[in-house]
Amino acid sequence: MKVLIIGYGNMGQTYASSFTSSGFVHEKDIYVLNRSEVEEKNYFSLVKDNFHTKPISLLFDVDIIILAVKPQDFSNLAIDIQPYVSESHIILSVMAGISIESLHSKLGSNKIVRSMPNIPTQIGQGMTVFCASASIDRKDLFIVQNLINTTGKSIYVENQDMINAATAISGSGPAYVFYFMNAMIESAVKLGFTSSEAEFLVGQTFIGAVQLQNRSKETHQQWIEKVSSKGGTTEAALKFFNSLDINKSIAKGIEAANNRAIELGK
Repeated sequence: MKVLIIGYGNMGQTYASSFTSSGFVHEKDIYVLNRSEVEEKNYFSLVKDNFHTKPISLLFDVDIIILAVKPQDFSNLAIDIQPYVSESHIILSVMAGISIESLHSKLGSNKIVRSMPNIPTQIGQGMTVFCASASIDRKDLFIVQNLINTTGKSIYVENQDMINAATAISGSGPAYVFYFMNAMIESAVKLGFTSSEAEFLVGQTFIGAVQLQNRSKETHQQWIEKVSSKGGTTEAALKFFNSLDINKSIAKGIEAANNRAIELGK
């Protein structure tokens, strides 16, 4: 199997690294098309001659084309690569907001997989939600999912509208976690901890809480109740959060992210 990665930013590099380290795709069978030269330190054992800055026929002698460019750059890219794309190509898009219909219209391929990964894919702990066009058969879908799973875990959805929802939840989600962690770190520093102590304290708290949840059958609400004692410190904080309607604010923020994902596809 041969793969062409178009766009060699964070996601493109993640795929290159994951494919080679997992052994799922041989180094010599991965090609890269990027608008600027790639530094040698980012080759991830790929063949130097497989890196290009302009589309040529040789690059498209592959089975799967991965589109890892910014969604706002897709229209211009499509003009450049459309002459080289055939109906036999499987297109795997990681661009937020760009629909299967738009990908088909601008590229001509019927075999399209639309996906939304998140940044923990860089360490093999990613979450990817994906859907496929009707022309993708079970064998093709199995191959694509195996590729995706070299970067973490995945969920297949029938309705591509759920990709926008996934963008708002798991795609943007790590930033929400970092946002909350950062607020806790700043609070810890104000309470007297050093910056390094605060970062360690908050980081381990998050790791421990997630691992605790993963190893139990308790719901998140049940764990909240276990940690909170009546009249205690946790209850005091949670009551304050509830007075500010934090839950509703989070929901509105995620809704804003979902709306923006929809806008990007128009």
